[in-house]
Amino acid sequence: MNRVTLLDIFHHPVAQKYVKRAGLAHAISCAYRAYRFAVEKNVDPDLACKAAFLHDVGHYTWYRNGEWDYDMYKENDIHAIKGAERAHKLLIRLGEDRVSAKQISLAVLLHTDSFLPDNNITREALQEVVALADEEDEEPGGMHHYRHITDARAEKLLSLLDQRIEAYHMKGQATASF
Repeated sequence: MNRVTLLDIFHHPVAQKYVKRAGLAHAISCAYRAYRFAVEKNVDPDLACKAAFLHDVGHYTWYRNGEWDYDMYKENDIHAIKGAERAHKLLIRLGEDRVSAKQISLAVLLHTDSFLPDNNITREALQEVVALADEEDEEPGGMHHYRHITDARAEKLLSLLDQRIEAYHMKGQATASF
């Protein structure tokens, strides 16, 4: 089976709609950060990068008049729940291995604890990597969702990251320098 790439995910209409609305630049930055953390923590960077790229795919609900509504998001946040389902469905459609699709979706679900009443989660290593990548890229007031990137730049960065992931798996070792 061929590996589903980050570029495959990026080009799918679901990702085009939902990842872009949640912040494409943030998604890509988190994917790069997840790669670094995955290598450090001996987690599969393919799974980590996909989960980090898709971690906010459930944010679409919190837009009003085409603009991100941070206050509404903070008040009603369930993006991790919605995003986990959306990510799983997308990955399965693209032909991702079912076990991997479930692991990635659970990492999307558990990248934040903001939807839980007690805000307390115990995470597995992959889930922790994605949470760390997201936390490291956050900006006050949700401004990380507003950063812009062109599609051409996004494609280039995702292609480079796909190459690093492939090299990691081919060599069995990290190519962590950026």
